[in-house]
Amino acid sequence: MKVPSLKSIILVDDDEISNLFNKIFIGKLNLDVKVDIFLNGQEALDYLDHLAHVENKRAKEQPCLLLLDIKMPKMDGWKFMTLYLEKIDATLRENIVVVMLTTSEDEGDMIKAMQNPHIQEFIQKPLSEKKFRHLIKKFFTQKELK
Repeated sequence: MKVPSLKSIILVDDDEISNLFNKIFIGKLNLDVKVDIFLNGQEALDYLDHLAHVENKRAKEQPCLLLLDIKMPKMDGWKFMTLYLEKIDATLRENIVVVMLTTSEDEGDMIKAMQNPHIQEFIQKPLSEKKFRHLIKKFFTQKELK
């Protein structure tokens, strides 16, 4: 999947400090992207479901990159993925790159993620400029990123 440009990112992580750090970090790259933060999978699913049902959706609101933590209360990343595939319209999903961004060092988590065709990458926290640039270059056409 190759998305024309990165316009919107969803961060799904219960760690508010990581979310703040990642949002600031992404902002410092001077990309024209919208960053939405959700503290659990259910909030993110509700948002995506809402987007799928809003008429006259603006392209800026369409998420292109979803950074998903595995270990979260209420709904972990694996449960999120199950419900994401069941409940979120395929038309919306087809343009979203899903990346597991986690502290998990469990090899089973990495194998499970890499075997899931709907998860494009598995990255260890913290998100760094090098890791983020790799994602942009691999999945997006981003002229602003140098």
